[in-house]
Amino acid sequence: MRKIEASELVINSDGSVFHLHLRPEQVADKIILVGDPGRVEQVAAHFDSVESRSANREFVSATGHYRGTRITVLSTGIGTDNIDIVVTELDALVNIDFNTRQEKEQKKHLTLVRLGTCGGLQPDIEIGDFLLSRTSIGFDGLLNFYKGRNDVCDLDMEREFTKHTGWSPLLAAPYCIDCSEKLRALFKDDVIEGITVSAPGFYAPQGRYVRISPADPELNAKIEFFRYNGRRVTNFEMEGSALAGLSALMGHDAVTICTVIAQRVAKKMDTDYREFVNKMIIMCLEKLVIL
Repeated sequence: MRKIEASELVINSDGSVFHLHLRPEQVADKIILVGDPGRVEQVAAHFDSVESRSANREFVSATGHYRGTRITVLSTGIGTDNIDIVVTELDALVNIDFNTRQEKEQKKHLTLVRLGTCGGLQPDIEIGDFLLSRTSIGFDGLLNFYKGRNDVCDLDMEREFTKHTGWSPLLAAPYCIDCSEKLRALFKDDVIEGITVSAPGFYAPQGRYVRISPADPELNAKIEFFRYNGRRVTNFEMEGSALAGLSALMGHDAVTICTVIAQRVAKKMDTDYREFVNKMIIMCLEKLVIL
C-alpha cells in the first residue's frame, strides 16, 4: 500500500493536520461547514456541550454534542481553494493512518453540510429563503485538476451550459456536480432546491461592476435564462461546487444550503441577516439529529 510522504500530507508535531490543526479524535462524522470563522460560535452556541476547539488562520472549529448527536462545526473561509484544503484534510483525518501514512482499509463516510449565504438570481427568490444546491456549476475549475471528474459530473449539462452562455475559452471549463441524494432528501421539505453557480470571486465573476467591467456583461442574464431538464439556476455562491465534487470523488455525503441575502435581479441587499442564518442553523441541527 502506498505511503503518503511528509511533503504531500503535512502533519504537525502535535499530531494535527497541517491547516486545520485538528487531530483525528477531534472530528465528528457529522460536520457543519461555514465560511465565516465568527459563525462557528453561532453554531456552537446551540450545542449542549463542547468537547474541543481549534483555531488556525481562517480555520476555526468546535466539536460537541447537540441533543445527543456528536457534531463538528468548522469554518472554511472564502473560496473553493479553501474547500480543497478543508475536504482533503478532513478526509485524511478519518481515512489515513497518521502513524503509517497509509490509507485505512475501512473507509469512513462523512456527512458535510455547508451553511452559507448567497445572491438570488430569479425574481421570485426572496431574501431570507433557504436554497439547496441540488446541482452546482463550478466556474473555478478546481475539480478539473482531479482524476475521475468526468465520472461524477453531469457532462451533458456542462455541454448545454457552455453552449448556452457562449463560454469564453479564456475561462476555466465549468463543471456540473450534484449534491448527495441522501442529504437532498433529508432537507427537501425546508428548502427551495435549484442549480447554483459557484464563482471564483465576488465581483466580476458574479457579474458585479464596480470600476472594472466584467468581460461578458450579459453573462448573468444568460445564466438567469438557462434551463436544463426544466430546472433553472437559482443563486450564486463561492464554495459549493468544490465541496460537492471532492466529496463525490472521496465517497462522502455533502450538500450546500444558503440563505439568500441579496436579490440580484431586484438589486436588493440585506446586511442584517444574522437571524436568517440562525434559523438555518437550527433547521440543520434538527435534521442532523434524525439522520
